[in-house]
Amino acid sequence: MNKTESLLATLSEIDRKHILHPSTNPKEHYEKGPKIVFSEGNRIYLKDLNGREYIDGVSMLWNVNLGHGVEEISKAAYDQMNKAAYTTTFYGYTNEATTRLAEKVVSLTPGDLNTIFFTSGGSESNDTAFKFSRFYWTLKGKQTKRKIISLRRGYHGVTIATSLATGIDTYREFTGKIDGEILTAAPHLTECELGDKSHPDYENSIRGIIEKEGADNIAAVIMEPVQGAGGVHVPPEGYLQAVRKLCDEFDIHFIADEVITGFGRTGEMFGVNQWGVVPDIMSVAKGITSGYAQLGGVILTEEIRDTITQHDEMLAHGFTYSGHPMACAVGLKNIEILERDGLIENARIRGDELLDGIKRLEEKYHFLTNPRGKGLLVGFDLMKDPESNTPFDFETKAAATVVEECFNRDLLIRPFDFEPGMNVAAVSPPLIVEKEEINEILNRIDDALAAFGKTLK
Repeated sequence: MNKTESLLATLSEIDRKHILHPSTNPKEHYEKGPKIVFSEGNRIYLKDLNGREYIDGVSMLWNVNLGHGVEEISKAAYDQMNKAAYTTTFYGYTNEATTRLAEKVVSLTPGDLNTIFFTSGGSESNDTAFKFSRFYWTLKGKQTKRKIISLRRGYHGVTIATSLATGIDTYREFTGKIDGEILTAAPHLTECELGDKSHPDYENSIRGIIEKEGADNIAAVIMEPVQGAGGVHVPPEGYLQAVRKLCDEFDIHFIADEVITGFGRTGEMFGVNQWGVVPDIMSVAKGITSGYAQLGGVILTEEIRDTITQHDEMLAHGFTYSGHPMACAVGLKNIEILERDGLIENARIRGDELLDGIKRLEEKYHFLTNPRGKGLLVGFDLMKDPESNTPFDFETKAAATVVEECFNRDLLIRPFDFEPGMNVAAVSPPLIVEKEEINEILNRIDDALAAFGKTLK
């Protein structure tokens, strides 16, 4: 056993015995150990300890927007840590990096979203958004406005509140259905949200739930502009506008979960920009630092800010790392690079190329269907017979098999199959990806689909 093999064996054994991994089968991991031990990254590529190089086809978790190994980001972190690695924002304290990042972020947000509360990540951001919405209504003397409406297949995090708002049963069952104030609507029913009561699923629409529960009991509606972990679902045209109008009609907050879609992923700075919608509250994380530091935020309209700033007691909420100066310095440099290098426009152009390529593969493989996406947030379905809407049986594990075939070809993408008959693959490389690399990603997916197709004969 050489030095590398020895190190790999040692790290794998330590990991197997002492780490519980998120979104991982714990029994399988305990028996087999980690699938990959990463050692380094550069641009859209990652290497493991053995030197095997992979294309990071999902930006790890939709967050490494700038790609791996950006020295400018590392230097920004180093410089801030040399000044002050940590100072708190509790008690009204602040620092330059946090202040400058706040100014920069709100200069980019639509409408009058002009105040940010910093968190450590997306789950904290959405949990905080719920708290601020409910707190606002309490200050307005409307204490009964507490319920949150989310969408089926939406994903909003893994705190108790946000996992219950996540419209995926696996996460809710793990948490335990104990809130009672979080409701789930059927997604993307534009006609219903505009008032069409003839639709067979009307009572499960957002509007139907509001009418049943009473608007005086609803604080907010939360949704991703494009659903991510629920299977990369793009809303129909007019849907977000319909929900915005609905929330205005019933005096309910519209919370946009931009944790994945924010900071260029969809080919716009924020996903809601695709539809010209301004939410009341916006949750961000992931792309704000491209994953180089743990940071998130909740951005509020001036009206909500002005109401909260009339509260004459302590704001009883906060995280140790709210406004962490090093993370904020990273965020500032990250946004500077996004804008300077034209990466948001690149996401739009390369995303169109990626989606067009998947559509060509749809013509080649009968079991590939419904390619969709915005910018570099792309997904497609695998079905036994798309024409008759017949899914693969559970034993086929189509999405997982295709993703494994991509892994065998050194391409990392993600499967989603948490519902019966659901087989979705997501492809979302870093925003720095070049045309030739998009073609290489498509070639590897093509080979993986061909290998999967042979198993069906």
